[in-house]
Amino acid sequence: MGNLASIIFTAEFGYAILRVTTPILFAAMAALISDRAGVINIGLEGIMLMGALTGVIGSAFSGSLWIGLISAILGGVLMAMLLAYFSLYLKTDIILGGVALNLMSSGGTIFILYLVAHDKGISSSLKSGVFPQVDIPLIKDIPVVGEIFSGHNILTYIAFLSVLVIYIFLYKTPLGLRIRAVGENKDAAASVGINVRRIQFLALVLSGVLAGFGGAYMSMGYVSWFSRNMTAGRGFIALAAEAMGRGTPLGTMLTSLLFGFADALSNSLQSLRVPAEFVQMIPYIATILGLVVYSNQQKPKKVKGEMEESV
Repeated sequence: MGNLASIIFTAEFGYAILRVTTPILFAAMAALISDRAGVINIGLEGIMLMGALTGVIGSAFSGSLWIGLISAILGGVLMAMLLAYFSLYLKTDIILGGVALNLMSSGGTIFILYLVAHDKGISSSLKSGVFPQVDIPLIKDIPVVGEIFSGHNILTYIAFLSVLVIYIFLYKTPLGLRIRAVGENKDAAASVGINVRRIQFLALVLSGVLAGFGGAYMSMGYVSWFSRNMTAGRGFIALAAEAMGRGTPLGTMLTSLLFGFADALSNSLQSLRVPAEFVQMIPYIATILGLVVYSNQQKPKKVKGEMEESV
C-alpha cells in the first residue's frame, strides 16, 4: 500500500492522468455533441480508430504533422457521415449502425494498412510525425504544478480547451441552441421550423471531428505509430464518461479525468508486479462502477417523474 501511495501522490502520476485522459476527453466531447442532438454515437470507437490510421498515413506520405491531423479529422468525419447517412436517411437503427461501424473499422483499418504499407499489425514501415510537447511560460517554473500541467502534447491542451469551446458553442450560439432543442424534443423543434435531420447530421459530423482529434492523438501524440485496435475501448469509456457527466461539458470533463485516473493507475501498477490481467481490467471496472452509480442516481428521478405523471 505504501508503494502504491508513493506512486499516486507524485507529480509524475498527475502528469500521466492528463496524458491518458486526452483521447477519452476528445471522444467524450464527441459523444456530448451528438447526445445533445438526440443521437447516440456508438461508433466512436471505430471513428477514432479510422482517424488514428488516416492521420499516420497522411503524415507519413506528406511529411507534415498538420496534414496528418487534417487527414485524421477527415477520416473521422467520413466515418461519422457514413453513420449519419445510414441512420438518418436510410432509417437504420443508430445503435446497430454504430456497432457495425466499429466492426468495420476494426477489420478495415488492418486491410487499409496492408494495402498502403504491407503491414498487418503495426505501421512500422510508415514514418509518421509526432506532435510536439509544449512548455507553458511561468507555469513550467512552478514546482509540482509545472511538472503536472506543463510539457504536455499540444493536443492535450486542445482537448481541455475544447471543453470551453463546446460550452460556448452549445450555450451561447444559435446553432448550439438548435442542437439542444432538437435533443430535448425534436417534434417541438420541428414545429418552429428547425430542420431536425440536418441538425442531427451536423451534430454527428462535429462528433466525427472531435473523435478524429482523439484518433490523431492516439497515433501521433500518445505514440508515433498505428497498431491494430489501439483505441482499446476508449470510445466506449467516453460514452460512459458523457453519461456520468450528465450531458454537460464540465461534468463530462471531470468524469473523463476520473477514468483517466483509473487508466493511469493501471499503467502504474505494472511496476508493482501486480498480475497483468488485473491491471488491464481496472479501466473497465471503473467504467462499470461509474455506470452503476449513474444508474442509481437516475432511478429516484425516474420514479419521481412517474409519480408526477400519475398525479
